[in-house]
Amino acid sequence: MSELFQFADDIGPEKVIGIYEPKLGLRAMVVVDNVAAGPAIGGCRMAPDVTLEECARLARAMTMKNAAAGLPHGGAKSVIVADPRMPLEPKELVIRAFARALRDIRDYIVGPDMGTNERAMAWVHDEIGRAAGLPREIGGIPLDEIGATGFGVAIAAEVAQDFCEVKLAGARVAVQGFGAVGKHASRFLAARGAVLVAASDSAGAIANPKGLDVRALAELKERGGSVKDFPGGKRLDRDAIAGVECDIWIPAARPDVVTMANVDSLRTKLILQGANIPISPEAEDRLHQRGILSIPDFIANAGGVICAAVEYHGGTQSLAFQTIEEKIRDNTRAVLAAMRERSVTPRRAAVDFARERVLAAMSYRRF
Repeated sequence: MSELFQFADDIGPEKVIGIYEPKLGLRAMVVVDNVAAGPAIGGCRMAPDVTLEECARLARAMTMKNAAAGLPHGGAKSVIVADPRMPLEPKELVIRAFARALRDIRDYIVGPDMGTNERAMAWVHDEIGRAAGLPREIGGIPLDEIGATGFGVAIAAEVAQDFCEVKLAGARVAVQGFGAVGKHASRFLAARGAVLVAASDSAGAIANPKGLDVRALAELKERGGSVKDFPGGKRLDRDAIAGVECDIWIPAARPDVVTMANVDSLRTKLILQGANIPISPEAEDRLHQRGILSIPDFIANAGGVICAAVEYHGGTQSLAFQTIEEKIRDNTRAVLAAMRERSVTPRRAAVDFARERVLAAMSYRRF
């Protein structure tokens, strides 16, 4: 029982739920962290090695993200312990069963995350009528397709130029995790004059100091290939992406890819956290000591959940992009200004910024 409360503090979590359906092999966990501002929005992650700890940390990140963005939603997360590459038919059965288990958890709105997508959210919506990040055909704004999170990362980069020695025009970019977030972040940054010099996925990495063709690399991934097979660069081991010399480094995959074991191998000036909790707290402190500016996850990568919230409340795609730009631009500048003024880490400034909003929302509610 004590394991369920090891993540508890004065903000949450409100509830921790375990889901088990042996006939389908469904094992899942849900953490609803805080709903003071409104029903929680948070993605459903599918991976064979997800844990309760990861789910709880991600749920708290969503609370901070939604609060910082000023959304009328709290934070939550769910994880399904399964291989997302399973055949489509059994995957649909598992996700539909997962959705039915959430029918009465009305303070949680499910969105897509690693291992799930718009199709999966359509299944959830069909079962319980409550999901975000839906396909266009049923009134959604497909946030992965349009690159909502990657767009927000690029906006954060624009603001960061005023707080570090990086200018986007000609900046060399390395992306760890060239998937739904990484490829779009690369595309939006390239449109601002940056040059993608390295990218990785679960199978390997590719690098070219003269630049990689972002569109061709994305097309290779969409055909089911790996970046390591791209003909326009030098093949590297997957984890070698951490040591590629660049101006901007973007972690856009799993949690804790940068720890004290590899933080000193990073050769960059600016980190844009496209993934959730990609850097351990100790490693973030070390980056700050080294003079590397790292924009926290729930500030830089909030584009996806902002888009999901706009969709959920009936907004359009153009409104989603407008809202993402406005909120991420303002929040990034506010956090980095507080970092400079108070001489604290970006993470400390961001947490204080979001926590103040969460506590204010809580003050209006009766618990």
